[in-house]
Amino acid sequence: MQSFSSKDPRLTLAFLLERRESQFFEIKGRSIRPSKLANEIIGMLNASGGVIALGNSDDGQLEDLSELPPAQLDHFRKIIHDYITPPAHVELEEITLEGGELLFLYHVEQDYERLFKRKDNEDVYLRVADSNKGPLTRDEVKKLEYNKPIRSYEDELREDFNPAHLRPQTCEEYRIAMQYQGTFEDLAVKRGLAVSRDGRVIYKNAAILLFSQDPGLYIPSALIRYVRYAGIESKSGSEFNVIKDERMEGNIPSLVKTLETFIEGTLRDYYFLNLKQGKFERIPEYPKEAWLEGIINALCHRSYNLQGNSIYIRHYDDRLVIANSGPLPAQVTVENIRTERYSRNPRIARVLSDLGYVRELNEGVPRIYGAMLESMLAEPVYTNAHESVTLTLRNQVASRRETIHSDVLNRIEIQWPHLNPSQRELLDHLFETFEATIETLAGHLHIGEQAVRYNLKRLEELHIITRISDKIRDRNAIYRFADQ
Repeated sequence: MQSFSSKDPRLTLAFLLERRESQFFEIKGRSIRPSKLANEIIGMLNASGGVIALGNSDDGQLEDLSELPPAQLDHFRKIIHDYITPPAHVELEEITLEGGELLFLYHVEQDYERLFKRKDNEDVYLRVADSNKGPLTRDEVKKLEYNKPIRSYEDELREDFNPAHLRPQTCEEYRIAMQYQGTFEDLAVKRGLAVSRDGRVIYKNAAILLFSQDPGLYIPSALIRYVRYAGIESKSGSEFNVIKDERMEGNIPSLVKTLETFIEGTLRDYYFLNLKQGKFERIPEYPKEAWLEGIINALCHRSYNLQGNSIYIRHYDDRLVIANSGPLPAQVTVENIRTERYSRNPRIARVLSDLGYVRELNEGVPRIYGAMLESMLAEPVYTNAHESVTLTLRNQVASRRETIHSDVLNRIEIQWPHLNPSQRELLDHLFETFEATIETLAGHLHIGEQAVRYNLKRLEELHIITRISDKIRDRNAIYRFADQ
């Protein structure tokens, strides 16, 4: 379906009717007061920019703005001048749809230096995820003022960048995702990733990070370093325990794909015994949704102006640590990180959203927490110290001292229908503890030791468990899963 907007190729009638509101897109009905709409625009100006479509009701029905009284319609046309200070870069596009309905599109351009507020009462607003927050408190305004200039790094023009260093595959992927019929160069200019000047296209740092073959040629430390340690701490000297140290370079979308494959290959799996089905269900060391979201967040929100500090992924036996340069921005703290949002690199965040790497900017951190909870793992831990934000994910694999041979797992699944309830419960307990004595098993199963011996003997005959003792009758003999 063809776009009805000359400014944003994604805006089709289907897109509008689906009401897919996000960090960068908002829909409002014509009953909204101009002052309230001004608050929404201010929120976008102070955040990452975006588009507000006026003329769609809460129930998803199109509304014809031309049916409004001319004076009210003019009020919506002059909203930027009447309500917002300082003068804002907001372009009003008036669209007449095929059915004759008049629609207003407010194309809101982000601003890295100025803070926008209401003319009449000086209230300040900020778009957070898919909603507007405000009026902000005085402390929140001060933090916002401090952080806005930091964002300008991604918006800096790079006269020294050679367009021949763009990665064609990534550029084409973006053009297709945006359903844009023109060239990537034109699209980059439209999306604020470049400017056209004197017959040439000059790209910004954001474009280099997103689309160049090797961003490190222009932005030092635009890379990720993965370090795997043997054990639960880092050691040096004669006890040096780094077993893998990898540097990964490339543009951000390529890095996401590379890391997705690489990390999946490095993580371990363990198995959960489903007592109802007698099947072993594979559970990864960490849920993919948690670690991948953590990596994307680091790539999206790191302080690329702090050169010399790459993103680090430190992998220990008991935890995965993802650290990126720069403190938490604006009003975000480790205490409210699940609910507060402020993108340090809004242009990068918007492109990643367009490409589908960021489904919804407001879901990222909550998705990490939710994925860890569903996997019955410890709650993620964020720290904000030494000019670095760190996410720590902890696993349960380190507490499992051994693995069970696949042949043994297969025998358990095959024999499961033929095992009695006590034998099944015995295996479940042994699966958690990996070794036990007759006494501990009797206490756990609440049956006599003679019954435990009978069930253990049967499992030995099936080559599922093995007995460890030099004595023929040994009350303290250890029982474990068979070696194979």
